[in-house]
Amino acid sequence: MSYLIKPAGYKALLNLSQTEMGIKKIKDFFQQNLSSELRLRRVTAPLFVLKGMGINDDLNGTERAVTFPIKDLDDSKAEIVHSLAKWKRLTLADYNIEEGYGIYTDMNAIRSDEELGNLHSLYVDQWDWERVMSPKERNVEFLKEIVRRIYAAMVRTEYLVYEMFPQIRPSLPQQIHFIHSEDLLQKYPTFTPKEREDAIAKEYGAVFIIGIGCQLSNGQKHDGRAPDYDDWSTVAENGQVGLNGDLLVWDDVLNRSLELSSMGIRVDKEALLRQLKSCNAEEKKELYFHKRLLSGELPQSIGGGIGQSRLCMFYLRKAHIGEIQASIWPEEMRQEARAAGMLLI
Repeated sequence: MSYLIKPAGYKALLNLSQTEMGIKKIKDFFQQNLSSELRLRRVTAPLFVLKGMGINDDLNGTERAVTFPIKDLDDSKAEIVHSLAKWKRLTLADYNIEEGYGIYTDMNAIRSDEELGNLHSLYVDQWDWERVMSPKERNVEFLKEIVRRIYAAMVRTEYLVYEMFPQIRPSLPQQIHFIHSEDLLQKYPTFTPKEREDAIAKEYGAVFIIGIGCQLSNGQKHDGRAPDYDDWSTVAENGQVGLNGDLLVWDDVLNRSLELSSMGIRVDKEALLRQLKSCNAEEKKELYFHKRLLSGELPQSIGGGIGQSRLCMFYLRKAHIGEIQASIWPEEMRQEARAAGMLLI
């Protein structure tokens, strides 16, 4: 089901020409800052991978990948990527990237099962990044340090936008707030996960929710995660579970939280086996990616994705992601959006 949020009195602050200028400037500036902050080199990424190798991202495990046959490979099936969560880790190994350094790339994907709306499109574009880490960095404090570096690049980019377009006033706080998903549940015990995200993002402006995918005290997960990339089951010294999370900011235009990034410390052998078992997915141990990980061929790493269109949407104060990127939308949504001041590209 598609769903359109129509902010009362919405009027775009930038015209089409200014918007395109802003998108270009934001993307160039942010990726340079991201590269410097995390010591990442740019690499070229695939649009599709072979089916059945365990390389594609399963997301929540229910989304169908767009699939097509390859004539010159005896009609073997290829899948349009959902993201590059596991491909990047293979690339770290194949490129022999040193500890403390990593890679980033422009990831373009098609997610045909998305529920279309202000924040979700069939077309997904993000910066996918991955960095080699040491076993001693396998802790929440290291995760937080990486988040702070990414957030610092976000704050600097917002000021760049303000210099270009003074009518867009900065809104991000200087520091990002951290909270574990279990603590968030205890803070708002009667709220749904989305309501909890909205409440904490509105209170702090920018928040990183730790522990996405682990089971909480109410028997539920804050949100789903595939079992074979983020480590959401390791128990820290303080008893909290999970070495991953989501970065959210408060969006004044839509009056709700906006997820800009999902990231985490990746599974090691023990975490992979534990999470595959808990998800009844142990058959994946026989896939190409999983075999390489279990045999010790892949480095320990931390990585994630940062939504390009969503980041631009936030900075340029747009109400719909279709004001940033070209995609396909239901004609009814296009008409409703236009009437509400949103011109979908």
